[in-house]
Amino acid sequence: MDDLLEYPCAHCGAVNRIPRSRLGDAPRCGKCKESVFPDQPVAATDATWKREVEDCPIPVLVDFWAPWCGPCRAVAPALERVARERKGRLKVVKLNVDENPRTQAIHRVQSIPTLLLQRGPLFLDRQAGALPKEALDSWIDRYI
Repeated sequence: MDDLLEYPCAHCGAVNRIPRSRLGDAPRCGKCKESVFPDQPVAATDATWKREVEDCPIPVLVDFWAPWCGPCRAVAPALERVARERKGRLKVVKLNVDENPRTQAIHRVQSIPTLLLQRGPLFLDRQAGALPKEALDSWIDRYI
């Protein structure tokens, strides 16, 4: 029997039961028929960090950013493309460091943008600074 995982739909919030062996198949919601996993970056906060990052069954790319940061704004379109292209295989999460100092401190983020790769609660790697799309893809491919 396949191990089932319960995860809320990114669009309607309905909880879906997904076989772990089918996570990479971009599962669709049983209620709204949209993709269970988001195809665009998701905002996280100190309060939602565990749900958005640590409890996610697929790998997560976290962007620690701030609205006043030029390099953060420069890397944003590349992150949006990554979220669309890797929908169902990678979740992209953005955390505003000005509004969420606790999570920033826990992860020792000292410069922005800082990108963090996690698989559940397990840290995979981090990258400081803005990366072009090709370098971002290459970095992600080493781990996912």
